[in-house]
Amino acid sequence: MIKEDVIIETQPEVEYDYTEDYETQRDKPMPSLDHSLIQARLSQLLMNKYGKQYSFPSELDLEFQPKGATPDLCIYPKIKRDLKRDEPVIKMKEPPISLVEIISPRQALDDITEKARSRYFPNGVKSVWIVLPQLETIVLLTPGMDTSYFNKGEFYDPATDIRLSIEEVFDV
Repeated sequence: MIKEDVIIETQPEVEYDYTEDYETQRDKPMPSLDHSLIQARLSQLLMNKYGKQYSFPSELDLEFQPKGATPDLCIYPKIKRDLKRDEPVIKMKEPPISLVEIISPRQALDDITEKARSRYFPNGVKSVWIVLPQLETIVLLTPGMDTSYFNKGEFYDPATDIRLSIEEVFDV
């Protein structure tokens, strides 16, 4: 047999859509570039200013009833970790004090407020930050469904005593 006699069958390249898996697993739309930049910016600001007091895990699966959740950022009291002994966490059982949801272009504000009412607050979350990149605004919700809007000056969350400059948050 010579080299030219060998027939190699190849499968046609199939483009895989990771969007569907992401959205199914996390129960929310795929994030955009602005979403990603603001999430990184918020993490940076929070770590720099409040990193000794709080931990800010991102995309952490929470074991909530009746259905879990995967917010963009969580705010927990400082979590002490031994990085040499990492443990896989399938779902975090302890609720965060506060959590952050950044609206993606294909995500409705109603979806987040419904999650706050039906999942976040009944499971012990004290405040929810809804970040609206296109409006450069952060909406703060509390369990009583009190709502505060911040689009300039200082954002303040009384559940954590966190204060951030709106202008700095959206300076990406």
